[in-house]
Amino acid sequence: MTQSQRPNRLAATQSPYLQQHARNPVDWWPWCEEALALARAEDRPILLSIGYSACHWCHVMAHESFEDPATAELMNRLYVNIKVDREERPDLDRIYQSAHQLLAQRTGGWPLTVFLTPEDHTPFFAGTYFPRESRHGLPAFRQLLLGIERAYREQKAAIAEQNQSLHAALDALNPAPGPKTPALDEAPLRLALRQLAGSFDAKHGGFGKAPKFPHPTDLELLLRHYATSAIAGRPDNQSLHLASLTLERMARGGIFDHIGGGFCRYSVDERWMIPHFEKMLYDNGQLLCLYAEAWQATGRTLFRDTALATAAWVMREMQSPEGGYSAALDADSEGEEGRFYLWSREEVRTLLGEDDYPLFAAAYGLDGPPNFEGHWHLHRVEASAALGARFGHEASELEKRLAAGRERLLAARAQRVRPGLDDKRLTGWNALMIKGMARVARVFQRPECLESAERALALIRDHLWREGRLLASYKDGKAQLNAYLDDYANLIDALLELLQTRWRRADLELAIALAEVLLAQFEDPEAGGFYFTAHDHERLIHRPKPLGDESVPAGNGTAARVLIRLGHLLGEPRYLDAAERTLRLAWASIREMPYAHASLLAALDEHLHPTETLVVRAPAADLRAWQAHLHRGLAPRRLALAIPSDEIDLPGTLAALVPETGAVAHICSGTQCLAPIRDLSALGRQLSTTELMTDQEPAPESAA
Repeated sequence: MTQSQRPNRLAATQSPYLQQHARNPVDWWPWCEEALALARAEDRPILLSIGYSACHWCHVMAHESFEDPATAELMNRLYVNIKVDREERPDLDRIYQSAHQLLAQRTGGWPLTVFLTPEDHTPFFAGTYFPRESRHGLPAFRQLLLGIERAYREQKAAIAEQNQSLHAALDALNPAPGPKTPALDEAPLRLALRQLAGSFDAKHGGFGKAPKFPHPTDLELLLRHYATSAIAGRPDNQSLHLASLTLERMARGGIFDHIGGGFCRYSVDERWMIPHFEKMLYDNGQLLCLYAEAWQATGRTLFRDTALATAAWVMREMQSPEGGYSAALDADSEGEEGRFYLWSREEVRTLLGEDDYPLFAAAYGLDGPPNFEGHWHLHRVEASAALGARFGHEASELEKRLAAGRERLLAARAQRVRPGLDDKRLTGWNALMIKGMARVARVFQRPECLESAERALALIRDHLWREGRLLASYKDGKAQLNAYLDDYANLIDALLELLQTRWRRADLELAIALAEVLLAQFEDPEAGGFYFTAHDHERLIHRPKPLGDESVPAGNGTAARVLIRLGHLLGEPRYLDAAERTLRLAWASIREMPYAHASLLAALDEHLHPTETLVVRAPAADLRAWQAHLHRGLAPRRLALAIPSDEIDLPGTLAALVPETGAVAHICSGTQCLAPIRDLSALGRQLSTTELMTDQEPAPESAA
């Protein structure tokens, strides 16, 4: 970036990504009515550039083109140039990524480069990264700028015809109303499991070939199915193998940061060795839940240690003093991708000394060839048992020595130039992390993780919950932008997780308030399902109803599942009916491509097998002992709350659960309830029929 360049309009924005472009010679605008009106008034096409702060190729295109005065002169003369942070405006990104796929007939990505007609903002040409000079079959960006502007002037009739077709194609992306009478069944779930098995990499774990993404919703579906099948006495061990091998290889691979904790966004190779080095909050929130569940299902220390290391990284590096979690860590530092994370043998040997270096080198690949541009990115090569036999150490002693080595490397790495931190707090992504931290707190009895989650929730409640509506983003003391479907659905999900970890009446009240906004502002009560944007949101060229999972669960899937849970907890048929309408709307899409709708399949499972709702009312002195029984094992279909006896005037059917002198547990499945249970051992016997218990002892680690 040329620091002498006078700041453009992006300097006044909050987004760290837009701020990265604030001194470009490009006359950038943020997305706003003033910019759109200028394009209409001057009949200039709009050049829309969408990216995010941790995006490596966004940085490359910025350096090659947006910082170049000659390129900027063309952009400023021919176009109205608008820069969008896709994390702040997922509504715009979702629409124009879909348009790119329709126009280019291939999936998109970031940076996204779209040319729009000024009168209605319809894209007539779309691409992603374009180089400064023509290469790899891509035109030079300046050539493209000239050609697109010429086409806009000379081919308006053809563009208008194409735009009409594009609008029809975008409208067709939203599903037609679903069937009202055919029964929903488990067939798509069974097919999804077969599809995932068919694309599974039996050697390295994961699905498909490189690049490999974690796909948390698919792994969660596999663990969920394994647990429910095992509880029923028919364990589907294949589902467990697919999930556990993938989670093992990820935890031992380079996609996991073995020194500092946390996962990178994806691996560029099939072995999970070399990541794309950006770390995203949404990935790590989901993976925290997964590794906690995997430990509950298997008892493997690898899964516990990975979850705890990730949680420690979140609290150390991603949580702001105000409480919320930052959005992302950049892939680059000092202008180079991954530089912060790489090591030389000499540096590690100097830090560890000649006595400890050989063991550490064997464990983390330093005794093999360099794996990233002449340097080493660490990955766990050998498991403890094999290393112990090789070096003559007990596994526990060996792990202590390796942990001490990691601490020394972490202290040394802290002195390096750090990757950029995108410190905006996004409501939906914070909700995913709040859920993950609450799950870790509950499963591993970690009060510091619960405190972290509560601080993040306090920031949302204090700054992003305004007059009965959510806002989407917070930075530098300012909250902005109307929240989206994912924000509401994910936050309800996080609140339900927190309520299972510890009771707080205000959290249940907030979850109910959010559910009411979902129904009032996002639901399509006639056709079913939920729109991504609220009814009073800015009018855009398309209003999607997202059904398929992407890097985060589909908003409709999460909304349906949490409404089922909340509906059974409160006895609220409106929530249950809205969830069923969503499943019926999505039914054709689910049946056509089951594996792409894992979050909706989880909701379908809870619709077909109603949530086991378990509520304990007990005096404060007895509550802890009873609560300990509620969460001993893995019970994917259970929602369990421990509520003090002195809580009165509870909402919905909770009001009927009148406290007694001692403790009492109420267990319901759908509309059927068991007789109240007043004996702790009787509760334990009853719960053992609906939860998966393991001995939770360390299991042998397989070789990489």
